[in-house]
Amino acid sequence: MEPMLCPACKTNRTRFNLIEQNVRPVKIDPQSGSIEEEYTSDNAGPFHMPYQGPDYRVQCAACGLVENMEMFVKMAQSQSI
Repeated sequence: MEPMLCPACKTNRTRFNLIEQNVRPVKIDPQSGSIEEEYTSDNAGPFHMPYQGPDYRVQCAACGLVENMEMFVKMAQSQSI
């Protein structure tokens, strides 16, 4: 873990919520929104793009901003004390 600084409030360097992103590939019914099928990474098929986003997102526990961890790390690097 690297030092972080909130890019929105620019004061919080210590209190964050780490949001772990758990991917659940599904096919939903377009009319009802109910889940018709759940996929694994092996059987998703040619029309289902695998998730390529970050494993974690970060929420500033002071102002509530939710962003990728890199945004908080880069802000800390540019404003190093």
